[in-house]
Amino acid sequence: MNSYTLSNNVSIPELGFGTWQTPNGDVAVSAVKKALEVGYRHIDTAQGYKNEDSVGQAIKESGIPREEIFLTTKLWNENHSYDLVLSSFEESLKKLQTDYIDLFLIHWPNPVKFRDNWQSANAETWRAMEELYQAGKIKAIGVSNFLPHHFEELKKTATIFPMVNQIFLAPGELQKEVVSYCQEHNVLLEAYSPLGTGKIFDVPEMQELSDKYGKTIAQIAIRWSLQHGFLPLPKSVTPSRIEENLAVFDFELSDEDMQRIDQLDGVVGKATNPDTTGF
Repeated sequence: MNSYTLSNNVSIPELGFGTWQTPNGDVAVSAVKKALEVGYRHIDTAQGYKNEDSVGQAIKESGIPREEIFLTTKLWNENHSYDLVLSSFEESLKKLQTDYIDLFLIHWPNPVKFRDNWQSANAETWRAMEELYQAGKIKAIGVSNFLPHHFEELKKTATIFPMVNQIFLAPGELQKEVVSYCQEHNVLLEAYSPLGTGKIFDVPEMQELSDKYGKTIAQIAIRWSLQHGFLPLPKSVTPSRIEENLAVFDFELSDEDMQRIDQLDGVVGKATNPDTTGF
């Protein structure tokens, strides 16, 4: 698999395996092991997913050397302070059975708990993450669900600019303003829910393209994401689909078909406003 190069020259596999909504326990262990078995080398989890234990167990049981796997986790919304970053990060390391994380992200910029002081909470959070990065415990640091104004606030105190922004990107939701900002600032865009949490399978235009290319709708959506320069993180617990979602490197969508997908709007819903979330 090819890789993207982050702004600090760290390589990151251009397709990852997402684990959002994958229950902790046998389901998550089996799914992640299957992903690693068929060739994924980039696994994405989060403190908020409550499945770090299973992700860590799956990596251990896979027998694949830790250094061959790019592992991401994210800071949960309750932990936006200097001390809580450090303590929750150590807890994540234990659950994941590792002594370093490849990519650590702030999951949401403006949680309910810190809504009155999100700017200073993010500044303190980022200061702790920068320290962990400088200490070599994290290979790269970034954010998730950040809009341009969240970056601009962070810039006031940050000494290192985020290397990644993981946001909802799928056919029908291109988040053009955020994408443009990140591209201008050399921030890699990771696409979570690149299949629109399953809604993509009900889009007639996607079915037509599936028939045209002889590929699944999921493969068309993932390919679209890659051709935009995004890093898609498809999630599945079905072994055949886990394997199918990786088989996207033997075809290319035409410019015309890329534009056709770009013109879809709202077919999989829209991104949650991070400043008004209820969590």
